[in-house]
Amino acid sequence: MTDTAAIRQFWDHCRSELPDLPAEAPDAWAFGATPAHADGLLELVLAGTKTGTASSVWDYEASGDPLPQEGEYSVILDGSGAPRAVIETTAISILPFDEVDADHAHAEGEGDRTLEYWRQVHERFWREHSENPRGFAPDMPVLCERFRLVYPTA
Repeated sequence: MTDTAAIRQFWDHCRSELPDLPAEAPDAWAFGATPAHADGLLELVLAGTKTGTASSVWDYEASGDPLPQEGEYSVILDGSGAPRAVIETTAISILPFDEVDADHAHAEGEGDRTLEYWRQVHERFWREHSENPRGFAPDMPVLCERFRLVYPTA
């Protein structure tokens, strides 16, 4: 369960340091499907290693959540649900899983940052954690998102 008061307090703090941020707090979410995923991927974001992520378009359809848009901000939560970072989406593309390229795999910052690693990890992830009954397919639509770390600032 998301602590909206903690997110609001975090957002207000971010805005005190970055007054150009919008007044209304954006959506808050964690990377991955488990607290361990959330913490590990968040650390990659905070280190500047992770500047991209991928999501199943089928999962968005199953959950009814809107697709992210360029220019949107997000509050990123750690594995305990505490707000820890703000990112801004800088680019979005949707393409079949088997057409995701090495450049995107590298931007995700995971493992050895190769396309082969990316494909293995993401196929396993969608087989085990999909929010939709289709799970994984080699031609499934994948939303490839690029982002920049806004807060904490360097």
